Amino acid sequence: MSVLSRELDFQLYECLKADSLTSRDRYHGQSKEDYASVLSAAERLAGDYFAPHYAKGDANEPQFVEGAAHTIAETGEAWRAFAEAGFLSAHWDAEEGGIQLPEPVFRAAMAHFFTANVATMGYPFLSIGAANLLRTFGSEELKRLYLPLMASGICAGTMALTEPGQGSALGDIKTVAEPADDGSYRISGHKMFISGGDQDFSDNIVHMVLARIKGAPAGVKGISLFLVPKFIPRADASRGERNDVALAGLLHKMGWRNTTSTVLSFGEKGGATGWLLGEPNRGLAHMFQLMNEARIGVGLIAACLAYRGFTESLAYARERPQGRLPSCKNPLSPQVRIIEHADVKRLLLTQKAYAEGALALCLQASAWFEDQHSHPDQTRRELAGHLLDLLTPVVKSWPSRYGCRSNDMAIQVLGGSGYTREYPVEQLYRDQRLNPIHEGTEAIHGLDLLSRKVRQADGVGLRAFLNLMRQESDAAEAPLQVLAQALRQGADGLEAVTAKLVAAQSSQPDLALAHATEYLDAFGRVTQGWIWLKQARVAHQALHTADKGSDALHYYRGKLQAARHYFETELPLVHVQFELLTSLPGTTLEMKDEFFL
Repeated sequence: MSVLSRELDFQLYECLKADSLTSRDRYHGQSKEDYASVLSAAERLAGDYFAPHYAKGDANEPQFVEGAAHTIAETGEAWRAFAEAGFLSAHWDAEEGGIQLPEPVFRAAMAHFFTANVATMGYPFLSIGAANLLRTFGSEELKRLYLPLMASGICAGTMALTEPGQGSALGDIKTVAEPADDGSYRISGHKMFISGGDQDFSDNIVHMVLARIKGAPAGVKGISLFLVPKFIPRADASRGERNDVALAGLLHKMGWRNTTSTVLSFGEKGGATGWLLGEPNRGLAHMFQLMNEARIGVGLIAACLAYRGFTESLAYARERPQGRLPSCKNPLSPQVRIIEHADVKRLLLTQKAYAEGALALCLQASAWFEDQHSHPDQTRRELAGHLLDLLTPVVKSWPSRYGCRSNDMAIQVLGGSGYTREYPVEQLYRDQRLNPIHEGTEAIHGLDLLSRKVRQADGVGLRAFLNLMRQESDAAEAPLQVLAQALRQGADGLEAVTAKLVAAQSSQPDLALAHATEYLDAFGRVTQGWIWLKQARVAHQALHTADKGSDALHYYRGKLQAARHYFETELPLVHVQFELLTSLPGTTLEMKDEFFL
């Protein structure tokens, strides 16, 4: 069993009790063995088709030739293998052609692919989200035509939001949709940073496009959502004529190089044909399903990249001899492996805390998503929904920020070798660095959390989360009471500073929200305290049944060491953040443009 498989098993079955999902009506007849088989297939497929060209795809990024994007052959081979194995639709209902795989198990399977090759995995990642959007908001006719094509891999999918002049300000988009006589629309405008917007391995691509119906209100209230294919399928689902969608160019990113980043032009020849999804002028609300799914997905990607960086640097540290411990005064004594040096242990232990904590947080979010839709108790479904809404900004942002720190530490462990292309950690860092920007910057998510999410439904989500943290602290065993007390203090501090910042928004909104990013980080720091106390409790209890000297015993002791490390070195920093947030300094807000000289 690989180290990632062992970690996923711990998270799924020991922490989240995912095997208990088989008692729910939707998963009747499934078993833990079924889930193990799916995860094993994902690991095998990732190793055979995705991992081998991780570096090659980075070194040979897609090319723009005669108006089309061309990728290396291995990308298409991986896409087809992924589709043929049924992973594009594994979580769909049985009547849609899926196997109704529970969300936590499905996302754990995706972790194998993200860890192996995140850039090639970018295409299935977006296609899965686009298909989910179609499943929710598409007409029966559109679903009948496109879902089988998307499940089979004949048709890929994208999300087309950003425009050259608008960035994240979606209320200002200029793309226009004009109604046609046949009930379709003609779409005209430009989109950029569209990942997977063109490639040469799927027969078709479906773009999920935000546009404004001609005459619609200004701002976000006038945005609608459209399905716009690259080729318009015929009635028998075969590929028809080319739609009025053109690849204007490719953008060249520091990471995820094998995922095309495109500039698309809609309507150069009179208007691209598109079909409305959902209700007119409700497009942004509809698109939030895909955006939130992608945000949790980006968090998982960040966790996987951090985890791989950790394991790569750990393997190197176990093999690389260099130097001697300070206590050794004999220059003729053998060199020690660098894992024996205290600072290398610090770097590795911090990576472990970041990576495993991030992975646990993302799978917890997947468990809440599952409970929101399939838990038999309506109260529990509603509670899961409130918790997921509240924590989504944290799930996206915390793994992305600390994933970068973790991958930076992986490079540091390797020293001079760390920034050479002979080792994967430099590519992992470049791939990771995109995640703090993917699906919204930290500032966007900080504003969302502080101005909306903590106040949503009169603060029910925040109160529920504070209760969860306090319940976890109350349930901690005696050996973990130091950790439990630290989490209680973190939860109390978070509650107090949230109340102050929410109140300040009434009279000083600009000042209060100027610190939203710091608040987001502090919120995530406390959240990780909860995540690590949960893991520590499970590991502490498992120690009693682990055989002496076994790998299991070492694994659980490693969990406890990582938990202690997080509580000793990371969580205490939140109190400095609370002091800053409580004092509400105005230095940043008061800074003038002309002072930047």
